[in-house]
Amino acid sequence: MRHVISALVMNEPGVLASVAGLFSARGFNIDSLVVGRTENPELSRMTVVASGDDNTLEQIRKQLAKLIPVVKVRDFKSTAYIERDLALVTVSVAPEQRSDVIEIVTLFRGKVVDVAKGSLMVELSGTEEKLEALIDLLKPYGIKELARTGIIAMPRGTQTAKDEAPDKSTGKRTRTLDAPAAPALPPS
Repeated sequence: MRHVISALVMNEPGVLASVAGLFSARGFNIDSLVVGRTENPELSRMTVVASGDDNTLEQIRKQLAKLIPVVKVRDFKSTAYIERDLALVTVSVAPEQRSDVIEIVTLFRGKVVDVAKGSLMVELSGTEEKLEALIDLLKPYGIKELARTGIIAMPRGTQTAKDEAPDKSTGKRTRTLDAPAAPALPPS
């Protein structure tokens, strides 16, 4: 089963290695791993996509939440969420086929970001399935190069990472949703 796990982590060296180590120790291949800063420069959001059985992934989620630099962990399996992936694809295109490729890309709401004598580079953002569908349609033209960012995800609605900010009077975080207790964020 495919799992999308989001972790809000301290923006410090070694965190990525610790998280990846938990997955590899359990024999899980990570299909996608994306890390980026959040609106708070002290925090990063890590989105991990992995396949495996529910019990083992739940154990990993719990162990992940126990790591000191991890502020919050969420498995999106029972949460409404938005996910996006970004792809840059360089396609071999003869001049007479250029309009066909541009039409396909436009139908997917993608953009042509570079034009060369024998190729086009296109950009597409969307779900993993949307990107795969476009890539399949572009394969007959000849894909010269492909780069993808990996999946990022956030829950729908009003629940945000800001809900994990420390209480100013106590310095401790107010926990929300299903994340177990962890150390408070450092003072701002």
